[in-house]
Amino acid sequence: MKDCGIHGEQKRHKLYRRLFAAFLVLLILAFLAVLVVWLVLRPTKPRFYLQDADLLRFNLTPGAAPLLTSVVQVTLSSRNPNDRIGVYYDRLDAYVLYKSQQVTAATALPSGYQGHNDVTVWSPYLYGADVPLAPYLADALSQDENAGYLLLYVRVDGLLRWKVGTWISGHYHLQANCPAFLTAESHAGVPPLFRFQQITACSVDV
Repeated sequence: MKDCGIHGEQKRHKLYRRLFAAFLVLLILAFLAVLVVWLVLRPTKPRFYLQDADLLRFNLTPGAAPLLTSVVQVTLSSRNPNDRIGVYYDRLDAYVLYKSQQVTAATALPSGYQGHNDVTVWSPYLYGADVPLAPYLADALSQDENAGYLLLYVRVDGLLRWKVGTWISGHYHLQANCPAFLTAESHAGVPPLFRFQQITACSVDV
């Protein structure tokens, strides 16, 4: 009786091992199938462009603790260059940088789905109220304004997912950096106005 019990337990262990091995093989095959489809389709990251940047307000309050107040309206576009892959933008935040310092609050852009070769356009207002600047940054900003030019960066941070047929990937972090080069237009008796020069392509990391 004891030998029969041991023999039965060994049979159960063999069955469990076989079931586990079968499950593992199926899991590997499913992963390989997804990988092959992914490599065949070769997903390309979205392309972002800064189409316009309107400096509605950009006032620096000098002093021991300089403060910057700004209102910038930007027009951003994104194109999905893939023929067979869609993109879900689940979260997108845009803000402005000056020499690597964030000078506006993050503004949420509308999320949504972007189909094959589709283009999406956003035109948010980006606000910064009494943002503290380091004295050396305030000096650099004053020098740039006196020289008649400003180089700002519009950054977009977010999360996206890829869609291939009915399969949807997990989340990927997206970051787009868009240079905004502005030059001053001077008129007699009027403070100089900074104008955006041309549409620029953004560097995109996914």
